[in-house]
Amino acid sequence: MSTDPKSTDLSRRRLLSLAAAGGGALLVGAVAAAPAAAATKLPQKAVHYQPQPKGKARCDTCLQWQAPKACKLVAGDIAPSGWCSLYAHKA
Repeated sequence: MSTDPKSTDLSRRRLLSLAAAGGGALLVGAVAAAPAAAATKLPQKAVHYQPQPKGKARCDTCLQWQAPKACKLVAGDIAPSGWCSLYAHKA
């Protein structure tokens, strides 16, 4: 390691620029991966989906329900009166 102040400044600058570039790359990678993960829905069979309610539990009273016939977590058409194992009652 050199004791020349200019060489130390260059090393610091280089380190800071590499750290900034690396942090930016991580952020871009995380943002790019998020929509892909969110876009993957589970198959109806995997969550034991049924087109009829289970007692008072119905898809249209679930937190994941998206009118008129969709779910944030489950793929395919979802009946408002349906039910699956991911049911979470909305308050």
